[in-house]
Amino acid sequence: MSYRVVFSPEAEEQLAALYGYIAAAASPDIAARYTEAIVSYCESLRTFPHRGTMRDDVRPGLRITNYKKRTVIAFDVAAEQVSIIGVFYGGQDYETILQDDSED
Repeated sequence: MSYRVVFSPEAEEQLAALYGYIAAAASPDIAARYTEAIVSYCESLRTFPHRGTMRDDVRPGLRITNYKKRTVIAFDVAAEQVSIIGVFYGGQDYETILQDDSED
């Protein structure tokens, strides 16, 4: 079975911000390679979605996985869809952000 991977608008914004940050600190080439690699990694969840660590304590159904130790990918799996909720780089406090998010 193959799942569909979708990115939330927040995750897309976070990827764009990460691209901008790396492009400014290093180069647009490096930024493109890194952000494209994150997207590919997220898309690999379609075949094995129940990876990562369950974090129901932060938000029901939340899973967390890491990409290259610097990036945390927050997602959930429902029916046949993997939803990428957020992409947090370099120690951003994803727990607080996601808890605030779910209490709207």
